[in-house]
Amino acid sequence: MRKILIVDDEPNIVMTLEYVFKKQDYKVFIARDGGEALEILKKEIPNVILLDIMMPKVDGYKTLEIIKENKNLKDTKVVFLSAKSKKKDIEKGLSLGADKYFTKPFSIRKVVSEINELIN
Repeated sequence: MRKILIVDDEPNIVMTLEYVFKKQDYKVFIARDGGEALEILKKEIPNVILLDIMMPKVDGYKTLEIIKENKNLKDTKVVFLSAKSKKKDIEKGLSLGADKYFTKPFSIRKVVSEINELIN
């Protein structure tokens, strides 16, 4: 079964993504910030992580840096979903190692399609 970790502090986004990915037969894990995500990643190795940038405690950039240091997660794809839509923000996310970067608001259909393509 494919696994996805959704890391975002906006409940509406989390609920929508969780519903859509469960319908796609993913096992879904939820974290509200980078710290929670890193705790989950000690026990689970998802196929893909959807990661917000602006979150309390540990932000998405720092979370991605820590993920990239973990050899167990070397095959895990990381996709940013963020309201930070400036070119420099997108470039920073991709230069840190994100596989994709979607800006909010985003098309659920496009996100699901591109995630499925990314890990298949």
